[in-house]
Amino acid sequence: MATQGEDAEGGGRAERGVRVTLDIWHPDCWTLEVTERTDAGLLGHGVHSIDGTATGRFTAYADTRDELDALVGAVRDSELTESVWETDEETAAGAETPVTGSATRGLVVRYALSNSINDALVSRGFIPDEPVRMQDGRERWTVLVQETRRTVHDRLEEVREEMDADVRVELITAPEDGTGMFRTDALSERQREVYRLARRRGYYTWPREVSAGELAAEAGVSKATLLEHLRKAESKLLGDVD
Repeated sequence: MATQGEDAEGGGRAERGVRVTLDIWHPDCWTLEVTERTDAGLLGHGVHSIDGTATGRFTAYADTRDELDALVGAVRDSELTESVWETDEETAAGAETPVTGSATRGLVVRYALSNSINDALVSRGFIPDEPVRMQDGRERWTVLVQETRRTVHDRLEEVREEMDADVRVELITAPEDGTGMFRTDALSERQREVYRLARRRGYYTWPREVSAGELAAEAGVSKATLLEHLRKAESKLLGDVD
């Protein structure tokens, strides 16, 4: 494995790093459990280890107060949370909030440190660049990392193995402009076709504008085949071109 900042192919330095957007699922995660069960979401503003326990600050959001109450109730009732307390007054729907048109409520939640994927990512150089968004049973992370594409791929594989996680690469950009995608020259014709279709149809937006099943139907392949094409494309964009 290349050392930090070293280009595995050319021996250069990864001085600028990259911004990577990740779509993550991992087991025994209360945020994924409660957002899958309710029509609401969470923004994660940071997780800290206090007395051996993970303590995180979150914003719960929903379109209505009833949906917000259902989410907060699910957080309190989850067997995966140890304590929950609210940090501010509720913001009513229609006010200016992190998610326009939503009701929000601030929460601090304590839970088992072993169930947090935060340290697995941060310890490998993935630094959160914006709040983590949890919705529909998935977490969306946008991180900065000063590594080459190949090293990023290797470190994500370590995270997958350590946490038994499903980690999908959605987008890779240069952090100085936030717009430049890496070249897709290494992709096969079919991988490039499917990847571009996914981008055009909003598969990599948040929330997603199209499901994997809908993309598969449009591409004329099974859902499993489509996801395999996307996974291989993402790996090659990260530099795993073997």
